[in-house]
Amino acid sequence: MSFDFRAARLTMVESQVRTADVTDLAVTDAMREALRESLCPTKAGLAYADAEIEYAPGLWLMRPREIGKLLQALQPQPLERALCIAAPYAALVLDVMGLEVTQAACGAGAPAAGAFDVVITEGAVCEVPEAWTDALAEGGRLAAVVRGGPVGKACLCAAQDGRLSWRELFDATPPYLPGFEPKTQFAF
Repeated sequence: MSFDFRAARLTMVESQVRTADVTDLAVTDAMREALRESLCPTKAGLAYADAEIEYAPGLWLMRPREIGKLLQALQPQPLERALCIAAPYAALVLDVMGLEVTQAACGAGAPAAGAFDVVITEGAVCEVPEAWTDALAEGGRLAAVVRGGPVGKACLCAAQDGRLSWRELFDATPPYLPGFEPKTQFAF
């Protein structure tokens, strides 16, 4: 008997995502269609668990509830341009939603300035790089987990009238993206 991934997707949305107040139908409908198991074929049976799943050395898919809440906060719209930095599941969901998706590795060069309506990452960073906020078009939104210790804050950044505004959304503890950990300091 084969594993029923479709049933697992539906259960994930109903028991993990919607119960976390993700009520945007476009987001939940897309999450019901996006094949999360395709991103972690050696751990496909775990793809819909309430856990971070390592899909490559040092890179993790964010918990379904957390990525759902970040996507909802971004309010993505069809035909918008999205940059997904080390965020393959977010890229799948945004593609299903009809956005023009560009994927980038976390160590990639600086994205094009002012080119994206939506920027998202699935790992924590100790500080959001300026290159990521510079990539936002007017009216663009960025979602990331900023974490300086054991617990981070999911944050939403909006670019409006040449200014950036930040808002904390919820607590989250995804693993750090490689190279974006806090700098260790020596102390006696």
